[in-house]
Amino acid sequence: MGMEDQLRPLCFALLSLLLLSSAVAAAKEKGVTYDGTSLIIKGKRELLFSGSIHYPRSTPDMWPDLIRKAKAGGLNVIQTYVFWNVHEPEKGKFNFHGNNDLVKFIKLIGENNMYVTLRVGPFIQAEWNHGGLPYWLREVPNIIFRSDNPPFKFYMENFVKMIIQMMKDEKLFASQGGPIILSQIENEYNHVQRAYRDAGDRYVQWAGNMAEGTKTGVPWIMCKQTDAPDPVINACNGRHCGDTFTGPNRPYKPSLWTENWTAQYRVWGDPPSQRAAEDIAYSVARFFSKNGTLTNYYMYHGGTNFGRTSSIFTTTRYYDEAPLDEFGLQREPKWSHLRDVHKALKLCRGALLSGVPHTIKISDELEIRYYEVPGTKTCSAFLTNNNTKIPQEIEFRGEKYFLPPRSISILPDCKTVVFNTDTIVSQHNSRNFGRSEKANSMKWEVSSEVIPDTSKISVDSKTPKELYSLNKDTSDYAWYTTTLQVNPTDLPFKKGAMPILRVASLGHALLAFVNGKYIGTGHGSHIEKSFVFQKPINLRPGANQISLLALTIGLPDSGAYMEHRFAGPRLVTILGLNTGTLDLTLNGWGHQVGLNGEKVKAYTQGGSHRVQWTKSKGVSPPLSWFKTYFHAPEGKDPVAIRLPNMTKGMVWVNGKSIGRYWNTYLSPLLEPSQSEYHIPRAFIKPSDNLLVVFDEEGGNPESIEILTVNRDTICSFIAENHPPNVKSWGVKKRNMRPIVDEVRPAARLQCANHKRIVAIEFASFGNPIGSCGNFMIGKCNSAISKQVVEKHCLGKESCEVPIERNLFDKNGDGCPDLMKTLAIQARCSH
Repeated sequence: MGMEDQLRPLCFALLSLLLLSSAVAAAKEKGVTYDGTSLIIKGKRELLFSGSIHYPRSTPDMWPDLIRKAKAGGLNVIQTYVFWNVHEPEKGKFNFHGNNDLVKFIKLIGENNMYVTLRVGPFIQAEWNHGGLPYWLREVPNIIFRSDNPPFKFYMENFVKMIIQMMKDEKLFASQGGPIILSQIENEYNHVQRAYRDAGDRYVQWAGNMAEGTKTGVPWIMCKQTDAPDPVINACNGRHCGDTFTGPNRPYKPSLWTENWTAQYRVWGDPPSQRAAEDIAYSVARFFSKNGTLTNYYMYHGGTNFGRTSSIFTTTRYYDEAPLDEFGLQREPKWSHLRDVHKALKLCRGALLSGVPHTIKISDELEIRYYEVPGTKTCSAFLTNNNTKIPQEIEFRGEKYFLPPRSISILPDCKTVVFNTDTIVSQHNSRNFGRSEKANSMKWEVSSEVIPDTSKISVDSKTPKELYSLNKDTSDYAWYTTTLQVNPTDLPFKKGAMPILRVASLGHALLAFVNGKYIGTGHGSHIEKSFVFQKPINLRPGANQISLLALTIGLPDSGAYMEHRFAGPRLVTILGLNTGTLDLTLNGWGHQVGLNGEKVKAYTQGGSHRVQWTKSKGVSPPLSWFKTYFHAPEGKDPVAIRLPNMTKGMVWVNGKSIGRYWNTYLSPLLEPSQSEYHIPRAFIKPSDNLLVVFDEEGGNPESIEILTVNRDTICSFIAENHPPNVKSWGVKKRNMRPIVDEVRPAARLQCANHKRIVAIEFASFGNPIGSCGNFMIGKCNSAISKQVVEKHCLGKESCEVPIERNLFDKNGDGCPDLMKTLAIQARCSH
């Protein structure tokens, strides 16, 4: 054999190895990998700023604007759950249309050159009805949710693989050139894992391995799952993952933050929920200063729980305090302040992803973290003051830096402060609800439900049936009826004494009627679903009809053994009879699911003709349906409805439910948890819009208002010692440098939707006090403040007012030793 023949096998082997290496490199270049530093997307390391937007909580016509505003806010990722129960409400029958068009939503994100994190679940919690699990799953024999249970795993695996295949068919994974860079299996399972013991441990391993077996070409994650099986990445949820996250469970996994809570979802009976923009910015800067590589805002836009989609006792409005409010409007300064921290961190990108981390612990409260690439000028620093009350001064590399209480200053070049988490230099705004002139010439009609009894609903059970299994999530309502025979000698003889109807219920609410007369209502709470209803009643000798309308307010969405939760009346007694307490629980009960108006679809154009309507006059009896028509509100601003003299129920516009309302359950502030309800513009025609309201306890619709919503009141509150806006700097040839002619603090105002500043409602250069919508002049004020601001801003879409004394103090400075602040309130309009 010659030398050439001897080398040929070696050459073939080397060629095969080169081809294999090229194929692997190409796969890595196209897909997503990771190491202990970051995700690597198409061969490139990324800092990822993500926001949760859930497609069923808004309408498809809103999606492009929400995505555009998210991108303008500095995000490069959108995170969404997959909602099993809206996609498969009946076993084997699927719905991916309208609000449920998952593929369309993901493609829109990709068209905006953004990435996607797809939280497949399929248990998602999310304050969503039944945690996203379809009700029919509950009725599968021998099923135990989220455990090493063959029936549950069978249906879960089928759904997960169906969704993954759908994504593959549409080429939506990054490994196929699509936008999906991460997928999530399960959701915060550590919370319930111990309840299932060994079956929980086996289940979480199975879930991770099953997901990995789908071969998507992108990593899988599990949030709040310390024992996530390799190669699944465990991620953090919470408000301060920079300090609470113990880190990935393997050193070769990156630090991911899947839920940075922008406020708190609200349940009925809650006051407003707030989380300061400064606190969120601090938490983000802290996380990235400690090797974080992705943060996701939960929620970035919460949206609306349309229809009956909210979970147990959760309000219709969801995470309204997010950077984009329920209506998709930018909540300022939260939206802009977070946009600015993203910009500051992006200026640090080279150092964070390539540099060596260093920490200088000066004291318990003061700390310096910096990243430096050896042998280069690439260096970024984070100066931290953890004292919540006292500002501090810190020295770094020969320079002194002032730090407000509990704040982080970001220095992308280890010299220049471009952002401080506590110092807001972006604009503020306030939300306005205005009565529509076109929409409110409404004439109301009413139709009341007939109160059924055992003559209409035959007895079908010895005891009251369990409410969840009776309704099967098809309605909030179910009737329970029984007959009580009373002898004259049974009734109290004493004047003023009356029998008492007592109902012990497992939740969530009920209305009671005796002989067709309304007695009262009772309900539980998000904390304690069970309650006891007690009201005096009039009984007559002979047959008495007891009719109870039991209610659910969403299904549970969290905890172990969800399939074993129950609701509805469990014990019914009459107290105060001469013969003692009478137990009606075993008296024999009739049951009927839903209301007559629901069955005939009185909220639709066709169904409304199947009930008798009369002119509405004043307060109507309980269980009344109200109908009217309205014209589309003027303009293009979002639309809402306010129902001040109504009690509890649901609203439909042109046959589409905008969700539950509940005005009689007051918060500790003695106000309803929600007063305005979103009507998407997509639901509204130019005229003849059918509006139907069902009210449980008896309301008066005359005060109902159709509103338009805007954030046209914009403000600025900037002091002389505030840093210039982070937009003043950029990176050119790996060096940070100014990109404006003059780097200086300034008040910047920007109207939305191409509106212009039509009025300056307040302006003061001195020491003004208050907040946007409620400013007041302090003891020091420049008399020409308004003139200066009007000259810079009136008639413009955006403007900048420099914080310079020579602009405002031309007639002398009455308080030269005071650190001055400029407060502006402006109004935008077309």
